[in-house]
Amino acid sequence: MIPTTDQERDLVEAVRAAAKAEILPRFRNLDTAAIDTKANADDLVTIADRRAEEAITTAVARIMPTAEVIGEEAVAEDSSLLERIGLAETAVIIDPIDGTWNFAMGLSIFGVLLAVTHEGETVFGLLYDPVNDDWVVARRGGGTWFCTADGRKRQLHLDAVVRGETKFAGYGAPALLPEHMRERFQLDLLKRGRVMDLRCACHTYRMMCFGVGNFGIDLKLMPWDHAAGALAFTEAGGCVGLLDGRDYRPTIHDGYMLSARDAETMDRMRKDLAWMAKPAALRE
Repeated sequence: MIPTTDQERDLVEAVRAAAKAEILPRFRNLDTAAIDTKANADDLVTIADRRAEEAITTAVARIMPTAEVIGEEAVAEDSSLLERIGLAETAVIIDPIDGTWNFAMGLSIFGVLLAVTHEGETVFGLLYDPVNDDWVVARRGGGTWFCTADGRKRQLHLDAVVRGETKFAGYGAPALLPEHMRERFQLDLLKRGRVMDLRCACHTYRMMCFGVGNFGIDLKLMPWDHAAGALAFTEAGGCVGLLDGRDYRPTIHDGYMLSARDAETMDRMRKDLAWMAKPAALRE
């Protein structure tokens, strides 16, 4: 099923409630026992991640009772849950705290991501900022909108943003590449201007929807990081896809994600960075 307008509103309110109850009271208020690691020392999870995901999952079961719920922390316990995104008619994908490292370190660059998929395609996306209590929301075919707690709402579209003369280019994190690829990628980014790593896909996509940055390259392709943001950015007039030329779907979990302000930038960067998509033996 595709969520109704009322269901979309209820999903937004569920995320806001979870942030108010489970995330914000713990921000800059975590002891070491409340922080754990997953895949590596930088891959953190906190009690706030787990409690927020539980709260949102419970709310989704009430709002959309027939949907499969795929939460990042649930997948950390059972990776087979990822397969349900492609198998389910409707799935709700949750990242309870995107930017957990920032959150755990006391940096206010973190968010909550929620996406609804229908037959494997994203149809609704929410990018929520708990600190400022505002959100970017997108519906397939319905545009991208910035909303605030006091009821203000405005559509975001890149055509309305004048390109600045700033040297700021975009977003990327070379450190996430295999060691033998990092230097070449870093040097390529340096040629383009200032490139930042916010350590938070939620805010990276939000910034790009506001027209800040010409590109974003993400080297981890997990659906909770990209499903909502990719929809919001494309509905705002941007381009998203994999570096190797494939179209993005939340059922694809391998490869490198590329977001670009326009088709020209997308084509140019795919050409310039084609070496990254080649097998190791063919890279020059």
